[in-house]
Amino acid sequence: MAEHLLIAAAAGFEAARRVSMLPSGHRAHRLHGHSFLADLRAALPHGWASFPGGEVEELATLLRETLAPFDYAELNQTMEQPTDENLARWLRKRLQLPGLDTIGIQSTAQQGVDLDAHDHAHVWRRYRFESAHQLPNVPAGHKCGRMHGHGFEVILHADKDMGPGALSIDYDHIDRLWAPLHARLDHACLNDIPGLENPTSEMISGWIWAQLKPHLPELSWVTVYETASAGAHFDGHHYRIWKELTLDSAMRLAQAPPGDPRRRIHGHTYTLRLHLHAPLDEIKGWTIDYGDVKTLFDPIFRRLDHHPLHELPGASDNDAASLAHWIRDAAAPLLPQLDRIDLYQTRGCGAILSWGELGPALPV
Repeated sequence: MAEHLLIAAAAGFEAARRVSMLPSGHRAHRLHGHSFLADLRAALPHGWASFPGGEVEELATLLRETLAPFDYAELNQTMEQPTDENLARWLRKRLQLPGLDTIGIQSTAQQGVDLDAHDHAHVWRRYRFESAHQLPNVPAGHKCGRMHGHGFEVILHADKDMGPGALSIDYDHIDRLWAPLHARLDHACLNDIPGLENPTSEMISGWIWAQLKPHLPELSWVTVYETASAGAHFDGHHYRIWKELTLDSAMRLAQAPPGDPRRRIHGHTYTLRLHLHAPLDEIKGWTIDYGDVKTLFDPIFRRLDHHPLHELPGASDNDAASLAHWIRDAAAPLLPQLDRIDLYQTRGCGAILSWGELGPALPV
């Protein structure tokens, strides 16, 4: 599959709204407020930024400037029904951004919508349950073979062609469908639940899919976070996993114009997310062991973390896109299952490089 590069940016705003199209007893029908986060992803054309490597920060600046009318405002003064979908549509229209892939609106950290150019809405809602499990088929001595526990998180993703509509899927509808599953999973030993005798992240995501898909036809992905930095997705046909790492590195943008502070040595705490796709091991119940991913990637991690990236041999520049390409080239021989890299220099601002199926968007 061809390589696909998206530049990502995010910015927040504080605003009040009421969604009067919802029933009068619905809590969102009343005037209320949120700390919103808008994010976007775009395949920007060559030469869009003022200099090569300046794309991420210039896109973030454009997004903040476009959102300025929303900040500390009552959104109903701008639009009649300020749903997450309509806010994304308003933002898309005013940005007029070449190569725009999706516009996302998170009204809370637990819910959001990503809207593409054809009014196809990707709705997501996040949940949490506290449970114990052990993996019965791991190699002897593996720590996950012991009974232990996690604060699992689940994201339910649903896709719907909303046309000109203001609201695709009400979050409360997803809540009602999730509630009986939460009652079974929360404060339980997952191994005791029929179908979860081998409760890996992959198997949990598949089990949730089987329970929900008949009642939520729009369900497109189930994401299970086993920890804050690792998890699995299932779309009814195949599995994907990701492993997240943090890099504290120095860098500079060599192509920034003289006098631009980005030309000086500075640094970021990067979020690096490695996405992998592989067949399910029917015995172990996973695609790839998260620990193996970390171990195999460790030689590359050691070259990046707490190092000056501008001295890295073979790195043409230190912008997020160039670094993602460097990581891809270095990691490919070690992790052939790798097919996507997300690299964020600040929250939601960075590059997404994929050369396989893009997979679901994770909240930033």
